[in-house]
Amino acid sequence: MSGRLHDVEARIGTVRQLEAIVTAMRGIASVRAREARERIQAVRAHAGIVGRAIGDALAMQAGDDRGGAPRRVVPTRTALLVVTPDQGFVGGLPDRLLDRAMEVAGSAPVDLLIVGDRGLMLAGVRGLDVAWSVPMSAHVDDVPALADHVAGAVYDRLDTGRVRQLAVVHGTPSSGGEGNTVEIIHRQLVPFDFSRFPVSGRRVAPLITLPPADLLDGLAAEYVFAELCEVLLLAYAAENTARMTAMIAAKTGIERRREDLTNLARRIHQDEITDEIIELATGGMAVGRNGAG
Repeated sequence: MSGRLHDVEARIGTVRQLEAIVTAMRGIASVRAREARERIQAVRAHAGIVGRAIGDALAMQAGDDRGGAPRRVVPTRTALLVVTPDQGFVGGLPDRLLDRAMEVAGSAPVDLLIVGDRGLMLAGVRGLDVAWSVPMSAHVDDVPALADHVAGAVYDRLDTGRVRQLAVVHGTPSSGGEGNTVEIIHRQLVPFDFSRFPVSGRRVAPLITLPPADLLDGLAAEYVFAELCEVLLLAYAAENTARMTAMIAAKTGIERRREDLTNLARRIHQDEITDEIIELATGGMAVGRNGAG
């Protein structure tokens, strides 16, 4: 019986170690999600500045054409960028992202671009043809470099005429609180929609050294870069929000398991005490009978 109690107590120790690991992982995920949300505000402020510059350039452009410099006609193929987690313990988030991406793609021809090793692995399991992939940022400070890398891959395809559109599928926290769910977002980044920017009403136009159409092209590229940064930060926050949710569920299961093992250890210990009492009582009765004889 004592050997069995020792085994149960050892299992309780292991469960407590797992609980400490899960708690630490939840804390790390919480910090990373908060860091990403804080950086998003700066990225949106940058996008706002670029957007106002686009409004100025639109006001300077002659005529009503807001499409920037003329572009050659290209095939209708779309670059579909799917931003997935790089690490595990995120529940079914990678599956949900790929499900939405396939829904967006439908039967149209696409170049599937995947950010994140979990998505790349799952795409291989599903037999999807991945045209390009890159690991997801491990730290929030790496997001701008990753956005630049993704932009390079996208513009390579746009410049060569392989694709003419860029659609993105990514996760975003449903709200700012800890332990919330993750929503899946689909957004179109290219062709660039200049009509969403109000034309500047300045009386004095800014001094420029480029033709307005060329300036608009450059500003549009900068705005797309800012949007990619926002997408990656939202996806980073979503990954860590999903991990927090998974760790909360794991901690609940671990606590139940620890309680069950603790109760089992108490029963085993009580049984041992009962056996010892019976053994002592039986031995005392035997001694009494022998003494009476």
